[in-house]
Amino acid sequence: MSYQVLARKWRPRSFQTLVGQEHVVRALTHALEQQRLHHAYLFTGTRGVGKTTIARILAKALNCDTGITATPCGICSACTEIDAGRFIDLLEVDAATNTRVDEMRQLLENAVYAPTRGRFKVYVIDEVHMLSNSAFNAMLKTLEEPPEHVKFILATTDPQKIPATVLSRCLQFNLKQMPPTAICGHLEHILGAEAIPFEATALPVIAQAAHGSMRDALSLLDQAIAYGAGQLAEAQVRAMLGTIDQGYLFDILDALAAGDLTRAMGVAYQLQDRSLSFENALEDLATLLHRVALSQAAADILPESTPDRGRIVELAGRIDRESVQLLYQIALIGRRDLPLAPDEFAGFSMTLIRMHAFAPVSADSLTAGARSPAPAPVQPAATARATAATAPAPSSEPAPTAARAPVSANAPEAAVVTLPTPEDWPQRVRSLTLSGFARQLAEQSELSRIDGQRLYLRIPSSARALASYRDRLRSSIEQQWGMRCMIEIEIAEVATRSVAGENARQREDAQAQAQATMDADPFVADLVNQFGATIESIAPRAEDPSQPSKDH
Repeated sequence: MSYQVLARKWRPRSFQTLVGQEHVVRALTHALEQQRLHHAYLFTGTRGVGKTTIARILAKALNCDTGITATPCGICSACTEIDAGRFIDLLEVDAATNTRVDEMRQLLENAVYAPTRGRFKVYVIDEVHMLSNSAFNAMLKTLEEPPEHVKFILATTDPQKIPATVLSRCLQFNLKQMPPTAICGHLEHILGAEAIPFEATALPVIAQAAHGSMRDALSLLDQAIAYGAGQLAEAQVRAMLGTIDQGYLFDILDALAAGDLTRAMGVAYQLQDRSLSFENALEDLATLLHRVALSQAAADILPESTPDRGRIVELAGRIDRESVQLLYQIALIGRRDLPLAPDEFAGFSMTLIRMHAFAPVSADSLTAGARSPAPAPVQPAATARATAATAPAPSSEPAPTAARAPVSANAPEAAVVTLPTPEDWPQRVRSLTLSGFARQLAEQSELSRIDGQRLYLRIPSSARALASYRDRLRSSIEQQWGMRCMIEIEIAEVATRSVAGENARQREDAQAQAQATMDADPFVADLVNQFGATIESIAPRAEDPSQPSKDH
């Protein structure tokens, strides 16, 4: 006997053996059990998710010799003929090759006649969106007044192209893409039944390459078995598909986290030597960064079945959240712009260079401050002021030592850093070279206290969304003030010991001064008293820096 491909051999022949699409199976099963049958069904979804398969199972359920049932016997003449594709009352039409109105009219002319063999005459029209408007109009008449013995089952990958008049006369079912876990489980079952040796780690690679299509997964499985000479190994599947070994991607992120661009580029050259797809590499890199972000969001979000879960969690502990978001965005943009690059390697290597160059503040700031070597403790603000330049001569008794703030590892040993206090916090914030949302966070905050190595900042509830930029603020403080610290954000009422508060107070003072100036101006008083003038608004004039200061 000739070999039968797995996609045909293992095609489901009943609702019970169908993998996935439980929401469709449940609705059809209840309708068949209760005899609540519609005259037209529309199945939508991407390729290989089971549209035609469900249509054939439904045709068997309607015409089984045992009666209308959700569990057709599969052994009667009607069931076996439908499975073999030779049931006379099941008409399968490919609308992609039968688009003209004449062909549709000829097909529907026989709809008025009773079925020859079965209980219903079933029309299965695949890729129905390919029909012309005239062909749709010809079918619409039959859909409006269908004979009792006729059932229409329409299937399409693009329901947007179907006229609304046709959609409104059909029961619509949207078939979902198969989840990777369902594909892996089905492939494992088939391989066991076929007695084919396999590595379990190869199945997720095929499932990912199938992009939710079970038929594509079975076709790739057939190809992989042939490639591996009757067995399935992960390395062989990756070589066949040209997919990237996850180890390369981890090496790239490890190098970027350490600020080592040379090592990251070394991995890129290894990918080039193996002629691997750089587009797939960027796609897989974005996928890995997404999993890292999930692990950072909460420890239990990442499923236990995720490949390399332990290494992902470890990597999530060494890269801060802000950097993960930045790397993810750069990977997406690099993949989008890859066709515009001189060649794929140039586009990929430039993406890695961009990831390194756009690291916040410096390359080593990719490493989270909370997970870097423990910073030296920050002393309380009350004792953290530098001593005067002159001091009394040494004596035999121990002299008190002035408390100094710790300096960063990169700062000169002799550097003395004055810690901020709640009073001078606004002035210190103005010295930071920040921009965007990180600048807004700094200006909206006030320093409530310092506890050990932690700076506790208070921000109003209206600025709650800015709290996610604390890492950028911390990096700027460490670099410019020469101190190692951690930042804790508290949501509470903020007094005026913030840049935003001081700015608001200055505006209020300027407004009050302008009001007082207008009230004391005799010319304005004459206008009001003699001509009945009214003052609609008063605003202080901005100071012209080129002119001497004066009252307004």
